[in-house]
Amino acid sequence: MTTSKVSRRKFLKSSSQAIAGGAVLVSLPFEQLTTAQQNRATPNVGDQHGSNVSQRLITGWEYRRGSLGGVWEVWRKANDDANTWSKIELPHCFNAMDAVDADNVYYQGPGWYRTRLRIENPFPNGRTLLHFEGAGQKSEVYVHTQKLNSHVGGYDEYTVDITEPASKFPKTDKDPGLVPIAVMCDNSRDLEMIPSNLSDFNLYGGLYRYVNLRYVPAISIERALVETVVAKKATVSVNARLYNPGQLKDEVELSVQIFDPGHKPIHSRTQRVAAWEGLRNLTTFPIDNPSLWSPRSPALYQAVITLKSVRGEVQIVERFGLRSFEFLKNGPFMLNGERLLIRGTQRHEDHAGVGAAMTEDAMRQEMQLIKDMGANFIRLGHHQQSRIILDLCDELGLLVWEEIPWCRGGLGGERYKEQARRMLRNMIDQHRNHPAVIIWGIGNENDWPGDFEEFDKDKIRAFMIELNGIAHTLDPSRKTAIRRCDFCKDVVDVYSPSIWAGWYQGRYTDYKTRTLDAIKSVNHFLHMEWGGDSHARRHSESIDQKLARYVSIQTQSSTDPLGYHLTSAEITDLVTGGVSRAPNDGDWSETYICNLFDWHLKEQETIPELAGTAQWIFKDFSTPSRPNNPVPRVNQKGLVERNLSYKEGYFVFQSYWSERPMVHIYGHSWPVRWGDKDEAKLVKVYSNCSSVELFVNGVSAGVKKRNSQDFPAAGLRWLVTFNEGENVIKAVGKRDQLVVMDAIRFTYQTQKWEKPTQLLLTTLLRIGNATTIEARAIDATGVLCLDARNFVKFDVAGEGRLIENLGTSTTARKVQLYNGRAMITVDRRGPVVVSVMSEGLPTTFLNLP
Repeated sequence: MTTSKVSRRKFLKSSSQAIAGGAVLVSLPFEQLTTAQQNRATPNVGDQHGSNVSQRLITGWEYRRGSLGGVWEVWRKANDDANTWSKIELPHCFNAMDAVDADNVYYQGPGWYRTRLRIENPFPNGRTLLHFEGAGQKSEVYVHTQKLNSHVGGYDEYTVDITEPASKFPKTDKDPGLVPIAVMCDNSRDLEMIPSNLSDFNLYGGLYRYVNLRYVPAISIERALVETVVAKKATVSVNARLYNPGQLKDEVELSVQIFDPGHKPIHSRTQRVAAWEGLRNLTTFPIDNPSLWSPRSPALYQAVITLKSVRGEVQIVERFGLRSFEFLKNGPFMLNGERLLIRGTQRHEDHAGVGAAMTEDAMRQEMQLIKDMGANFIRLGHHQQSRIILDLCDELGLLVWEEIPWCRGGLGGERYKEQARRMLRNMIDQHRNHPAVIIWGIGNENDWPGDFEEFDKDKIRAFMIELNGIAHTLDPSRKTAIRRCDFCKDVVDVYSPSIWAGWYQGRYTDYKTRTLDAIKSVNHFLHMEWGGDSHARRHSESIDQKLARYVSIQTQSSTDPLGYHLTSAEITDLVTGGVSRAPNDGDWSETYICNLFDWHLKEQETIPELAGTAQWIFKDFSTPSRPNNPVPRVNQKGLVERNLSYKEGYFVFQSYWSERPMVHIYGHSWPVRWGDKDEAKLVKVYSNCSSVELFVNGVSAGVKKRNSQDFPAAGLRWLVTFNEGENVIKAVGKRDQLVVMDAIRFTYQTQKWEKPTQLLLTTLLRIGNATTIEARAIDATGVLCLDARNFVKFDVAGEGRLIENLGTSTTARKVQLYNGRAMITVDRRGPVVVSVMSEGLPTTFLNLP
């Protein structure tokens, strides 16, 4: 039997992966296909000879929504028709589309999956395993009609041994020996489960993470844990648990090889021992001059562990990093002995068109955008996330706060609490080797009642103390944390209160005062969740005209900080655009939220005792709790939309955090600006360049020097006049001898309008079968109403369909107008009629022959 070394990423990023020769795994459709028709699963690990012993089972699956009278109905022919079962690929979420349906709540109930597998285990008397990276929210696994496993919890991994039941389907010349596998996933409402249905996100159902088929010898390694202590030198301990269901007593040979980040071998040990139970130390050794892991230099070591016995040989590869960290009391965060200001964002497992079922490529794209923004930290809210995300954090250099889904609702009974304990243990066991992880979160907003008649703070606190003890016992090297539960803030190591200055609470100019008070209130403060909602493509002249007055006063009276003796309240009103109660009275514009981001980011640079913050949230995500949002059932606090389309806010963060030279003129999605003729208008440029020159219609408006404390836009703002009609603005920045530039084109409208009286439908773009339609609100004289925020609803009749329910500003059947317009795309197969309606306005139709 041959073996070969592979990287951990190539090798499924797993803590227990087998590598051996001679095995080929196949996942077939439900029907028994000929060899020529076999639909092979996509492999995710292969040795140099191309053979596999661990493989993602992507194709060959079928799905049925709803309950069954019994598992036999999965297989009986009477229930096998195209209207009942649909062919799908994994990962698959059965709320991929309905999670953001404006008219109907999302489905919560059972869904069934089935496939047939050819089992060809290369190990004599080896074990055949199905490994689930996550299935929501409850799941059951069957071989044919035999139930093998029940799992409660949609986010932690689990493995099911199918060796014995699979052996009942032997391969013969007439029968290929395909093993029938059925999986039931269920996201039905259940008060005795976490997370609570009161949580501000969908509790998705389905096999929404990868499922893997694995072959291992009768004795193999279940888990390898790498413990590190870093001071002037580093000490590394490698420990392992066996998977030995037969409780065999064979002697095994263990070999541990350690490779540094440059793939140079630095340590090895080989020993022969009898099979053991529990966790055993395999080797402990020093590293004199360690390469330290950090966001700027995410150095990763490798531990390659080989187990040999008469049962076969298995090898696993574990990556680990060497770093030290500390939260100073009432002070900053230290990484490897130096202060690091934590600059973070947060992530939900959610994406347009797929729900939680993101592919590895999609996850990599998202995480790369976060890194390119300049972030060095991410909170994975509000549950354990995919192993792929943790691997990417290790590789990209993103510190991690990961948490269990004890989120809102109160505290249930023993079944509820046992799930929380189990998910905490599993999260730590499964993700402990990741150097990116510095915090285990054990709760979120646990002061939010509602699921139970009783809301007992003492019982919640007692259970929080218990979870805190479990986390520290399992992993003394990390910190524990919660967000927003003041009566438990002294239980954990790190605490984040709720500070939403400028959104849920007060003006954003209150941010620094509130933060300084919070830092003093606990030993270790880390600010999770700040920001606010913004409706993509909605912009505000009124907010920035107030800000323009503030800029004008600053320019004219630079020596007078009060600006012609305005009161502090008047200055605050100008700086914040006159918005006092943003969620209710604000316009949810990108203009306002970019100013809020800008203020927070410049203030964070001036607080030396601040450990750091994480903005909520990187990407818009679905939620059943917000049916009346501008994009219904979408939390719109993201820096990008649900399909990763940029919002303007992304570039505000990039201008403060990114080391790569960049320049971005605010307003790329603002096609029509408005105001009076020759009115001074504010142009903001977000850039990390030391200086930027602005050109308006080919004429220089001057060079500005960047100063992060000069709000807004770090001093890179101009008061200029636009031509009526078309305008072109270009910004040219310089940094470290590099020149970067950006340009936008827009129309300037000086015509005034009254209230909307009708909607117009026009065709914007045709590409193949896709036709993009724009609805515009106009007044009785035909003038575009640029501040209209009506809800509109699209529909289509004929040979076509709307591209909808993706949860973005351009893929929502029902959506609020952004500056008097809204867009949607029609997939046409023939003549169609598109309609748009809005309360109080006549319905408009557009024929597309």
